[in-house]
Amino acid sequence: MIIKKTLLASLVGLSLHTNAEQLDEPSVEKITVTSDFRNQDIQSLAASVSVFGQQDVESQQAQHIEEMLNLAANLNYASGASRGRFIQIRGIGERSQFAEPINPSVGFIVDDFDMSGLVGIGTLFDVEQVEVLRGPQATEFGAGALAGAIKIKTVDATGEQEGKVEVSLAEKNTWSMGLAYGGKITDTLFYRAALQQHKSDGYIDNIYLNTSDTDNIDELTTRVKLKYLASEHLTFDLNYQYFDIDNGYDAFSLDNDRNTRSDEPGVDRQETHTLGLKSEAVLDWGQLLVLLNTTTSEMEYSYDEDWTFEGFHPFEYQSFDQYLRDRDTNSFELRAVSNTNSNLFNNKTSWVLGAYYKDAEEDLLRNYTFSAGPFSSAYQQTNSAVYLQTDTKLSDFMTLRLGLRGDKFAIDYVDSSGFSESNDETVLGGKLVLDYSLDNATVYASVSRGYKAGGFNPDERVVDEKRIFQPEFNWNYELGVKGNFVENDGFVRLAVFYMDRQDTQVSDFAVQKRENNSTAFVDVIGNADSGTNYGLELETALQVADNVNLSASFGWLDASFGGYTLADGQFVAKQEQAQAPRYTANIASVVDILENLSWRFEVNAKDDYRFSDGHDEISPSYVLVNSSVRYDVNHWSVTLWAKNLLDEEYFVRGFGGFSNDPRDEYATPEPYFQLGDGRQVGVTAQYQF
Repeated sequence: MIIKKTLLASLVGLSLHTNAEQLDEPSVEKITVTSDFRNQDIQSLAASVSVFGQQDVESQQAQHIEEMLNLAANLNYASGASRGRFIQIRGIGERSQFAEPINPSVGFIVDDFDMSGLVGIGTLFDVEQVEVLRGPQATEFGAGALAGAIKIKTVDATGEQEGKVEVSLAEKNTWSMGLAYGGKITDTLFYRAALQQHKSDGYIDNIYLNTSDTDNIDELTTRVKLKYLASEHLTFDLNYQYFDIDNGYDAFSLDNDRNTRSDEPGVDRQETHTLGLKSEAVLDWGQLLVLLNTTTSEMEYSYDEDWTFEGFHPFEYQSFDQYLRDRDTNSFELRAVSNTNSNLFNNKTSWVLGAYYKDAEEDLLRNYTFSAGPFSSAYQQTNSAVYLQTDTKLSDFMTLRLGLRGDKFAIDYVDSSGFSESNDETVLGGKLVLDYSLDNATVYASVSRGYKAGGFNPDERVVDEKRIFQPEFNWNYELGVKGNFVENDGFVRLAVFYMDRQDTQVSDFAVQKRENNSTAFVDVIGNADSGTNYGLELETALQVADNVNLSASFGWLDASFGGYTLADGQFVAKQEQAQAPRYTANIASVVDILENLSWRFEVNAKDDYRFSDGHDEISPSYVLVNSSVRYDVNHWSVTLWAKNLLDEEYFVRGFGGFSNDPRDEYATPEPYFQLGDGRQVGVTAQYQF
């Protein structure tokens, strides 16, 4: 039954592996994690990982990666833009970007492209699966994965003649239309192409401009893949992706509602071209891969800083801030993977050996009302690395994995204020994993070390002693168990972790008063003496009846840092880390009502958390309810869906410790919040051919 496969494969929050047929029938393909050097079944991978398949994305009606982030344990995000493009894993991650250079804590990978820091292009049409890896991933991804990594795997060119058309309509003048198709050009040349346009007016009404689309979404995604079978042992994969993101940014109001008064609404735009070539040679001793990638991005991020219009109040100020960035990135990776002919120690030890090089250049032009003139900066970062991983069978059931990576960074920076700086450092990370596997269970213990490059604060208003900040290191200690139960009708995955962060990088800011008493900010990154993050992640699912499947994920987290002097001079002995809710939870049920009719009901919950390390404003805890009804017939499916069914008010960014309101002469500090999306009802039709 089509509906049976669709239902069991789309359990929200836990991905395709919830399918009871997959658990019962070994012949059915297992869920494979592709982020590891060797593709591996999720139930046997000794790490805390969540995988969300294509039908999970469809069941969420997710257009962007931010709409999948509530499903995974100990995952959070901050907006302050048109999308939630600043991600935190286990409480670690950035919340904004107002200066260069920024080294991301969470890696963001699209296919074989390292897009860390560019999460705004995380659109999800024609995506095969989304993978969330928690904890340091230094061996695989280096400095860009101090906290973990998220990978989007798009549908490959396989030679299968197939495609789909998808159309969606919803409230807020929201619509999307997408087409994907793949097949053979010749017997040795395959292709896959996808094109989607997604638009929405958004949830903001600008009552000064009398319009409802100043916080709009306008996203175009194009993907083209070619696979060439040059010989029986040699293949080439060419992958081109183009993103044209033309979103508005008009999110904050003086009254913390959806009615803004901006006379100069901002934008959150990005145009990105990325081209990659992967060659894979199967040799007598193993596999040799060469990965080449080039990416160019033009970005604009701007906002009306005063949130009002000229003439709003006698004590007003008027200010507009615009950041124009051009980023070019080129990378090269060479990887050798052993097979049984080259494994070591009587074929007990398999190995992976690789080298990596990346060159990134970014030019910034900032136009700001309160600057004497345009501010410009340029930085170049080169990163070269070598890595090694071995897997040794200690017995029929026990395996020891050792991974090491050495990274050398060189950063050169110069700006129009006359400040220039260079930073050159070498760091070492890796992991040690011991796992014990039986037919239906895996138990593992691991120690891993992640790292993040140091840097400098380029703003000339930053005092000299705070200009430079040091690299951060993260030791992660983890115990985990994975297994199937109830005659393979259910599964459980549990991980318990303790992170010891050294020279914890803290994102802070200094507050300065203008002559009219309004507030200006200076962003500062510094190092705390220590940081501690510990907790657990649990994922489980059970086929409770032939037509009912339940799933759940739960994360618990305690995250704090200490030994830090804030920009205002206050010493912090110990404080909760920002964007680190104590619990995150997802509970979902999928019910086959009829042979071709299914109903999905889902609840997402998140505890309260601090918005920032530099002020005390809190995001209240909240619960979001989503639901949908899907009807399948032949090659068609139609889904009626509702997001945030109860119209819960929640926040995706918050500021505090200042006043932006001229009505009280900027005298009374107030909290200011960016609201998350309200209730939305829509319908989606899909035809597969």
